[in-house]
Amino acid sequence: MPEVQLIVSAVSGLVVSVATVAASIAYARRRGLLDQPGQRRSHSQPTPRGGGAGIVAGTLIVGVPALLLPPSAWPPTTVVVIAAALLAIAAVGWRDDHAPLPVLPRVGVHALAALVVGVVLLWPAANIDPRLWWWLAAIVPLFAGSINAHNFMDGIDGLLGLQALFVLIGYALLAHAAGDFAMTAASLGAAAACLGFLIFNLPPARIFMGDVGSGALGLSIGALGGLLVQRRPELLWACAILSSAFLVDAGLTLCVRVLSGRRWYTAHREHLYQWMVRAGSDHARTDGVYMLWNLIVAAPAAWLAATLPPARAFALCVVVFALAGVVWIAGKLACLRLARRELRHANA
Repeated sequence: MPEVQLIVSAVSGLVVSVATVAASIAYARRRGLLDQPGQRRSHSQPTPRGGGAGIVAGTLIVGVPALLLPPSAWPPTTVVVIAAALLAIAAVGWRDDHAPLPVLPRVGVHALAALVVGVVLLWPAANIDPRLWWWLAAIVPLFAGSINAHNFMDGIDGLLGLQALFVLIGYALLAHAAGDFAMTAASLGAAAACLGFLIFNLPPARIFMGDVGSGALGLSIGALGGLLVQRRPELLWACAILSSAFLVDAGLTLCVRVLSGRRWYTAHREHLYQWMVRAGSDHARTDGVYMLWNLIVAAPAAWLAATLPPARAFALCVVVFALAGVVWIAGKLACLRLARRELRHANA
């Protein structure tokens, strides 16, 4: 029965993830892979890193293979390429978690992974109309940006895992409504892997995700969303709305840093979630603010966009992102006011 297969996919992803994260904690402590508190950090005690390996394991062992399930199975070549790209991103992240890599090798692997995933997504349509290959010029930066944006947004306990869980469950619901069983099972398997990691990462975190997980999550969300849109192009705007909280925070923060002449590619604490923590909000409360946006705004808007004609869905997406931008600016201003008030009190 299809329902049983979906349950098996979810439970399997959860079990694989929990087992891998538990092993990662022991490994990190044995190897001394501990994130130390510091000026650019939002935690107060040494914490193991690399727990994102559980998300990678659950996604690669359960989530991605579920794309082969009938009756809506994806071509084996597509599945193998996506799995290889995810493994490459996870491998370079794992290496970076052990010892920092230079920028060029990391960027090169990210770009190559984004390129091969873009090729398999475009292949069916571009074989009919070769002009569609030009879309790679947009897809490759988009997927490479997703890898890095999710890495940048992994800065406090629980935030990235909760966001990924929300987006992947959203994909599963959209795929289920569209009758795509394989995509539903794959998204549920990956979501369950995120849940397994969150058991150890919710505040106060017992292990951090590390680059091994954040980069792979960025590509997973991009690739699974791309597969969903390949079969159902009208779901593009719904998928974008699901990620609105992270896309706006990462995008506007990047724009501000570039326009102000700062080195945008270096570590910093300029994202809204980081400002909130600096202003006195704890990690759990900050996570809750982002999830409130997801549940109150993004989830209903994405579901509505999935039912609207493409032009109206696009207009709704623009409205959601504009509203998110307003909330981002208001949040930054509120944090600045709190910071100035605390500074005045400290100097009084």
